Amino acid sequence: MSPRLIEVAERFKIRHALPAARWPTAEEAARARWFQRARIGRLDVAERTWVPAMVPWRASADGVVTPEVLDWYARFAEGQPGVLVVEATGIRDIASGPLLRIGDDRFLPGLRRLVDTVRERSGGRTRLFIHGRLAAAAGDDAWLRAPEAALRRRLLDAAADRPLVEAALTSRQLEALDYGYRERVWDTHLPWIRDLPRTLPPLFAEAASRARAAGFDGVELHYAHAYTMASFLSRLNTRDDGYGGPREQRVRLPLEVLRTTRQRLGADYVVGVRYLGDEVVAGGSRIEDAAWFGVRFAETGADYLSISKGGRFEDARQPKVGEAVYPYTGRSGYECMPTVISDSRGPFGRNVPLAATIRRAVRDAGHATPVVTSGGIFSFEQAEEILARGEADFVAAARQTLADPDWFRKIRLGDGRLVRRCEFTNYCEGLDQHHKQVTCKLWDRVDLDAPGVRLTADGKRRLSAPPWQPPDGSR
Repeated sequence: MSPRLIEVAERFKIRHALPAARWPTAEEAARARWFQRARIGRLDVAERTWVPAMVPWRASADGVVTPEVLDWYARFAEGQPGVLVVEATGIRDIASGPLLRIGDDRFLPGLRRLVDTVRERSGGRTRLFIHGRLAAAAGDDAWLRAPEAALRRRLLDAAADRPLVEAALTSRQLEALDYGYRERVWDTHLPWIRDLPRTLPPLFAEAASRARAAGFDGVELHYAHAYTMASFLSRLNTRDDGYGGPREQRVRLPLEVLRTTRQRLGADYVVGVRYLGDEVVAGGSRIEDAAWFGVRFAETGADYLSISKGGRFEDARQPKVGEAVYPYTGRSGYECMPTVISDSRGPFGRNVPLAATIRRAVRDAGHATPVVTSGGIFSFEQAEEILARGEADFVAAARQTLADPDWFRKIRLGDGRLVRRCEFTNYCEGLDQHHKQVTCKLWDRVDLDAPGVRLTADGKRRLSAPPWQPPDGSR
């Protein structure tokens, strides 16, 4: 069991069984809400199934689409979801490891190949959005230039006498020692932080324009988790320049980014927002803030709202020496991706009430903006009940779709009994935490020697799920 799961188990103690599932016949699935057509803005969508953004760690070191990236999204496309959202993609042209980027025109050829691949492998059925993000944290690169011997002496000296260190350092300095240096959006004494309201709207708009040029059906503005825009929305944001403090000011920059992006793309192109229904950290934003933000986003022209939860740095576990702090190791991280080890509420559909509250607020304000929910989605009946109760308009599943990229298609064809069911142990999240290529334990050791199978960098795991063909050969 991973250290994170041990930590969660000590707190919650209860290991929940995976609920039983009844799978529909093809005729039942054809009548189901989950498989009915819908509209997002002016875009027609074949069904209300949705694959949210996941981080696969398959891009090149400079953010370019690789064959492994194409295989990853092709495999999801074969399951023919209504919407597939490409991973959090950097909008600035700066190094960020093997994660996709869209901060320059040189990324367009690879992104066009990605769009074409999804179109082909889904038979044109799946709509493709791209998830644009800007990282919240930035490091002090002076230490990166320092001689290693000097850096080691500095760290050893600091750790030698903890009481002295705690007495000598401010809380922010002590945090930097224990967790690594991070900047906050309210550090307005730093000019690059102070200038974010000026620099970010055009950056997002330019990236969105490239997404449209590459052929994507829409863009998703990433206002969630441990990223810059989520920090602007947070109650923790104390900027005193009109972009922090009261929520009317905290939402100001996210709305300016939304307006600027919308103006650049026009009214006929999908622009969605993914944000937090609850930060789940001390002093952070709660559902009443999120509901209010949702109304503001809807009235400003967002075509859909995708609701997540937690995933913040503020309550993350202290990293080991040499590792970066990971924002999914504390309570907020657990609430973002709840596991089978939980409290009495259990992990399944745990975040749905947030989407329901936001949807109700948006509807009460007179807006028909679709709302997407996710988090512990495991079965057809669960999704149908969410839609029937009016808690969301689309039901998304990340981990279950990773476990079985074909599960939507299997259910639609009446082959639900063949679904490979996610066990919600967060094996995949543990790989992400260590920046390893993300796979699923249910299939990554299967048929390793089969023709054409691509393996992970260590040669021990397959990079995508085994192929599936319906027994009758239908699509």
